[in-house]
Amino acid sequence: MRISVTYNNVPHVAGLTTAWGFAAVVEAGPDTVLFDTGGDGPTLLTNLRRLAIDPASIHAVVLSHIHGDHIGGLDGFLERRSDVTVYMPASFPASRRDAVTRRGARVQTVGRTAQRLFANVHSTGEMNHGVTEQALIVETRVGLVVITGCAHPGIVDVAKVARTYLGKEIYLLMGGFHLAGRSDRDLRGTLHALRTLGVRKVAPSHCTGNEAITRFREIWGPDFIEGGCGAVIEIP
Repeated sequence: MRISVTYNNVPHVAGLTTAWGFAAVVEAGPDTVLFDTGGDGPTLLTNLRRLAIDPASIHAVVLSHIHGDHIGGLDGFLERRSDVTVYMPASFPASRRDAVTRRGARVQTVGRTAQRLFANVHSTGEMNHGVTEQALIVETRVGLVVITGCAHPGIVDVAKVARTYLGKEIYLLMGGFHLAGRSDRDLRGTLHALRTLGVRKVAPSHCTGNEAITRFREIWGPDFIEGGCGAVIEIP
């Protein structure tokens, strides 16, 4: 399994364009999925090209939530690659679904129940403690990989849902954790809860915030993985 971060405001690899938002290409066995599309098509497509990822290799798009920094690049991507299925939360308005089908893509809605999307790829289902959002769960030989867009429902709750749903440990938790601006008390509580849940590795970025990312790096040590723009994470 390989995850390539193709859109992020956190810089990592020189030569890629950073912008506020998140997107990642997930290669899991026979399935290649674009999780979120960042805030604009040109940046997304440019970074895909610089990472040598052909849009034609992607057969599905999964959208975490409706905010523009996660779905803004969708139209631009569909102009290049429309033969895909777009998995979006059922709470998305009909106008958004119609816009996708007009581009020639297929739409599959995801409700509140965690469910399998592909062979080893699952959704947490819509979580709506705040902004309605789904996260991606990938089963691997070493445990679960959980990828969040912004974790508006709470990163700890996202991790709990993934762990409970499949009854397996989390090997890697990555993406936006929505912790920017949180109090020290909140950060300490979140870090402790994730350690207690047994999250083995972390790769926070996007809306996690610099202070929180620093704390994750300190506490997870060698199990902290850089998750900024251009990061390529190989899972054994």
